[in-house]
Amino acid sequence: MRITNTEDIAGEEIVQNLGMVRGNTVRAKNFVRDFTQGIRNIFGGELKAYSDLMTDAREEAVGRMVQEAQRLGADAVVNVRFTTSQITKGGAEILAYGTAVKLKGGSSRPSGRQQQNTPPPPPGKQ
Repeated sequence: MRITNTEDIAGEEIVQNLGMVRGNTVRAKNFVRDFTQGIRNIFGGELKAYSDLMTDAREEAVGRMVQEAQRLGADAVVNVRFTTSQITKGGAEILAYGTAVKLKGGSSRPSGRQQQNTPPPPPGKQ
């Protein structure tokens, strides 16, 4: 499954728009994490446990979005976006959404982790 935050995929032709797909998860902090991160907050620095929590939540939301796209028979999801909202004190929803599409000739890349459309490295950095 190809996933990108752009409206198209370089070198590929989108032949059918299957509609919006989404995946979400709601995550809550826990007492132990709050305590340890509260101490970290006093001294400054990254709240790594919370960063990890949000990273896991984004991955889960993307996985659920991909499952919905697969059910529709999509080859890719384009124009992917994330949003978050507070559901309750200490709990947040992460939502991943995009447009499921069919590509001409089907997906020409194997399934796997997100396909990223990245520019080539600058000259002399290859």
